[in-house]
Amino acid sequence: MPFNISLLWKAPGLNPYNKKARSIPILNPFDKHGRVFFFSWVGFFIAFWSWYAFPPLLSLTIKKDLHLSQKEVANSNIVALAATLLMRLLCGPLCDRYGPRLVFVGCLFAGAIPTALAGTIQNSTGLIVLRFFIGILGTSFVPCQVWTTGFFDKNVVGTANALTGGWGNAGGGVTYFVMPAIFDSLISNSGLTPHVAWRVAFIVPFILIASTGVGMLLFSEDTPTGRWADRALAIEQNLKSQNGYVVNAQGGVLDKPSSISSLSDNEKEKRKAAETEVETQAGEIVTIEEYQHETVQNPTFKEAMQVVLSPQTLTLAACYVCSFGAELAINSILGAYYLKNFSKLGQTGSGRWAAMFGLLNIIFRPAGGFIGDLIYKYTNGSLWAKKAWIHFVGITTGVFLIAIGMTNPHNLGKMIGLIAGMAFFLEAGNGANFALVPHVHPHANGIISGVTGASGNLGGIIFAIIFRYNGTHYSKVFWIIGIMTIAINLSVCWIRPIPKGQIGGR
Repeated sequence: MPFNISLLWKAPGLNPYNKKARSIPILNPFDKHGRVFFFSWVGFFIAFWSWYAFPPLLSLTIKKDLHLSQKEVANSNIVALAATLLMRLLCGPLCDRYGPRLVFVGCLFAGAIPTALAGTIQNSTGLIVLRFFIGILGTSFVPCQVWTTGFFDKNVVGTANALTGGWGNAGGGVTYFVMPAIFDSLISNSGLTPHVAWRVAFIVPFILIASTGVGMLLFSEDTPTGRWADRALAIEQNLKSQNGYVVNAQGGVLDKPSSISSLSDNEKEKRKAAETEVETQAGEIVTIEEYQHETVQNPTFKEAMQVVLSPQTLTLAACYVCSFGAELAINSILGAYYLKNFSKLGQTGSGRWAAMFGLLNIIFRPAGGFIGDLIYKYTNGSLWAKKAWIHFVGITTGVFLIAIGMTNPHNLGKMIGLIAGMAFFLEAGNGANFALVPHVHPHANGIISGVTGASGNLGGIIFAIIFRYNGTHYSKVFWIIGIMTIAINLSVCWIRPIPKGQIGGR
């Protein structure tokens, strides 16, 4: 079926039971689903830009001004990732309890304050402390994905998540253009010294973060049905209006249906009603009970740990260690790698070529999610096929990383080509991963999104530590990461995509 371009601005068709959109109104900010899509990617974009505002100026200007060693620069990169790792783990349960919109706003405001204080840094200790608190901005990825998942239905949720995540990730590329440009402008047009100019430059991301947070708070909603606290009641009412009876949507996070033989006649009748099949607007046949088990619950600690430690959650986490973890670590050193192999580029030139890696997220990460949704559609909803796509792009990424590491290109064209090829499969892997996330434990989407997102930072820390202990031998670390990526993907490829017996998310 050909793509209908009018879907980009038309009000989307809605699933009548949960009011999730079945298309993505990218160009329609007047529709509430369109506004959530806009604020999801813009909020993460601004946060990612500000989170990675240091690396473009750190390799020369800040390093020289603060008299930093290469190890101190590497330590600051690691600390920035560690903060995000810790906060993403906390952020997932908070999203399930209070809703992703308010958590998103909180992350932005919490990261805006240390961004504004960046100009007060005087030494390596100050840099590490500020970058730790600025790292809170990286946490915004979790509410970004949980919020999008809550507004878009299963047929497009992979694409929606990949678009918001990919366009948001592009902030890591834009910062390589924007921060040096602001710095250069402050020197040439305002007559500031480099010592002052890099400090003043951080006021720009602060203003953008604060403005985005205020807009998100004033002009968007928690869920398609209204307030976060009323989400379960709203679905019950929708089910009643569509079918003439009510299904209790207040079950526990890991509730499973009781054995039919143990039920009374009255309970059997209720169960039969709850399992009534309905047809969605996309022609998919689902049971009413699925909606009960897809409603996000407030988890207890025990329930949360059962989700965290399930093989499916750990599989997604392992794959994201390799994809987003590698992206974070490479993003931190890529400008320095270009500068080492092509010294004539200078700080600004090497930063611009390094920016390409992050900017390709605009296309490549959405491609990963979009292809995942296509695979899901044309394999009649096969989650095994969706999962196989994750491992395919992961293993291919490893091959490209090994190729870069073994050849260590000193020809600019060859370097750019290999980085671009690697970027496609690595960034598509990010999108592919979060195309499967909404299907796994959908009743605990915040928890699984938080754990998976945090694992990306864990991978970033692991790979950043490897970079740290190999100094400027960047090519060596590339092939080490490549081998690890292939090995990890092969080790988890046999695990079921969702738990056996899971009701929702199929």
